Amino acid sequence: MTRIEAPAPAPAPAPSAAGRGRGAAAISWLREAALLPVLAVVLIVGAVLNSHFLTVSNITGIGQQISALGVVVVGESLILLTGALDLSLEATYGLAPMLAAWLLVPVAAFGSGTELNPYLGILIVLAVGVVVGLVNGLLIVKGRLNGFIVTLGMTILLAGIQNGIVKGQSPFNLPAAFSYLGSANIGVVPVSLIVAAAIFIAAGLFLRYHRLGRSVYAVGGNRAAARAAGIKVDRVRIGVYVAGGALAAVGGLMEAGRVSAVASTQGYGEGIIFSVFAAAVIGGVSLQGGRGNMVGAASGVILLGLVQNILDLENAPNYWIDAIDGAVILFALILARVIGGEAAAE
Repeated sequence: MTRIEAPAPAPAPAPSAAGRGRGAAAISWLREAALLPVLAVVLIVGAVLNSHFLTVSNITGIGQQISALGVVVVGESLILLTGALDLSLEATYGLAPMLAAWLLVPVAAFGSGTELNPYLGILIVLAVGVVVGLVNGLLIVKGRLNGFIVTLGMTILLAGIQNGIVKGQSPFNLPAAFSYLGSANIGVVPVSLIVAAAIFIAAGLFLRYHRLGRSVYAVGGNRAAARAAGIKVDRVRIGVYVAGGALAAVGGLMEAGRVSAVASTQGYGEGIIFSVFAAAVIGGVSLQGGRGNMVGAASGVILLGLVQNILDLENAPNYWIDAIDGAVILFALILARVIGGEAAAE
């Protein structure tokens, strides 16, 4: 008797490239937006606690306060994406505007008495940031020195120079042109906020669409594979240190303009590097490199700014502020992990 076998079931169709692309895009979007629910909760809490919280003047004030930090976070994020780090950005943030201000203001305002042109002072700020970043990059990449130790040593060196040239004083009476970036408004919107937003957007577009931006991710994801693919790995690594230094200098210039002085403690003395790393990491920028984006980094900066503002409005005791900040960071990381998956909280 002839045996009739049932036909084998047809194999399930493989997912199309378009379907895989849509799925990857959805996951990427979810990771980018993982911090948005936390921001929504903080906004609701702030509005409930204080009726002044959601006013235009308060929101623009928050924007002005976080702009300088945000610019530094962009610089640190670029470096983190390559799998490296730079502790010295906080010292560049202080020294670059300090050196320029010292050369701009008269002796009576704790300057050198040189009284250079303020526009030349702005160029000095940028030059200091570029030089510090270049030196860091060359020592780490070409000199093969440990990045943590190099940038730690650079931090201490720059902080000592910052204090030494002014003997612990704070130059003030900064020229209007030098202070413009941190103090001016267009309507009710601070110029510093506009510039910081433009830097975030430009960095985000660069990373997503430009060949060099994609190279940054490739270097952070797998350095050997990136080199095998023809990417100039050393140039990319040095380049992000230079960009980070320049952005830290711009952030320092913003802060100097906002307070109309350069405090001897600006940057290193304030320990802003902790806030910089916190904003980047809770925003989803991986310390292992190769993962993160500017949407997440900006969300981290905004979160820290909102929390600080709520504490200020509620006159929270200074000795509880660090504890509350730490609790918020941990809560944000946990929620980002729940919403965005493991990669969002690494």
